[in-house]
Amino acid sequence: MLEKRDFYINGQWVEPAKANDLNVINPANEEPCAVISLGDQADTDAAVAAAKAAFESWAMTPKNERLDLIKALYAEYKNRAGDMAEAISMEMGAPIDMARAAQTGAGIWHIKGFIDSFDEIEFESTPWPDTPGEKIYREPIGVCAMITPWNWPMNQVTLKVIPALAVGCTVVLKPSEESPLSSVIFAEIVDKAGFPKGVFNMLNGDGVGVGSQLSCHPDVDMVSFTGSTRAGRLITKAAAETVKRVTLELGGKGANIIFADADEKAVIRGARQCFANTGQSCNAPTRMLVERSRYNEAVEQAAEVANKTMAGDPAESGRHIGPVVNKLQFDKIQGLIEVGMKEARLVAGGTGRPEGLNRGYYVRPTVFADVTNDMTIAREEVFGPVLAMIPFDTEEEAIQIANDTVYGLTNYLQTQDPAKAERVARRMRSGMVRINGSDSAHPSPFGGYKQSGNGREGGVWGLEDFLEVKHVSGLGS
Repeated sequence: MLEKRDFYINGQWVEPAKANDLNVINPANEEPCAVISLGDQADTDAAVAAAKAAFESWAMTPKNERLDLIKALYAEYKNRAGDMAEAISMEMGAPIDMARAAQTGAGIWHIKGFIDSFDEIEFESTPWPDTPGEKIYREPIGVCAMITPWNWPMNQVTLKVIPALAVGCTVVLKPSEESPLSSVIFAEIVDKAGFPKGVFNMLNGDGVGVGSQLSCHPDVDMVSFTGSTRAGRLITKAAAETVKRVTLELGGKGANIIFADADEKAVIRGARQCFANTGQSCNAPTRMLVERSRYNEAVEQAAEVANKTMAGDPAESGRHIGPVVNKLQFDKIQGLIEVGMKEARLVAGGTGRPEGLNRGYYVRPTVFADVTNDMTIAREEVFGPVLAMIPFDTEEEAIQIANDTVYGLTNYLQTQDPAKAERVARRMRSGMVRINGSDSAHPSPFGGYKQSGNGREGGVWGLEDFLEVKHVSGLGS
């Protein structure tokens, strides 16, 4: 079993202030695979103090020097990609092929995206030619606490840490205690890249402990959090006492509107997207809204996808899905499937583990038909491989159903009519809309409306989140 108790603070690996061991459980076999330590207030204070002490010097470091260090991190991240994939697969159950391509690959994509977007930020400008003595400066906000989730560990770590470091902020990272091993490797990568001590710090802890301590710490200037909407509310309340900036990437209940003129693979594509990462993605299209003339066929297609989606050992190569992250999630999903079986028509899956698996937190890919939008399974974020199918008759009705949710992260629509696609996309209340299986081709803003959060991650928008705007007048007078 791996022993990873130390924290990375002020440029070195240090022991916790006091022992507080926690076993990291491999969800594929329900056995401990590593042991970490949960930090306490003394560890949090040490990490924040290191970041605060390093801030002024790092903020004044020329931007080309900061960018060179980001590029060194990028090179080392690619060198450690194999180690990263194995850690992610073991700690949260992503099948190894997916862990290599998508989970680890997301970090490569985002780091490169920030490098490419960096020159778009104008740190100093004279916006009014008739008053050259007035300038706008864009400056790093300060010490940033990053609290990241277990479901896409490196996707979220790189979306937060990289832009903050690039613009001159200093960082304290608290990864999820469910998936800490990948962030230990990330800290080793930062160390290898040669960042000055104190610029990046990492300590493990839970939300009640280190997470809460960072959220209300007087020397933390900003909190960037990804996780549940419930936890996002608590962090916002804790941060309000010191009026910190808080950016949140929270839950989702994405609608996937499939019009009658959608391409023949639209339903299959949507179901596969719902089940990907074992349904543990906040932007998953978990509500499939189908125009009534195609509805019965769509139900059959989605059920077939569910029945053909195999679950298996994440350590083995293949296109199967892995387990969900832990027993708490497993039990929650089982409970919501039970509720769904009382509310709607079960057409695939159901409770219990998939056939042949009697150990590990594996969930059967499940499809419910004849769902109405007031049902629990249409309103709550299940965060598992569970699809709710809802029929509709008109474009207006589809838009109304899609928007009838407290969330607003990612919505999807399938149609061969370009005018309809643009018209509907404009009316969908979400931070992102994906049409006909498309995804972003460039570094782009990731984030949501309503209770899916605030702020945007990725590209120039992600860099801007960590900057303050300063207006100076009277220069040269």
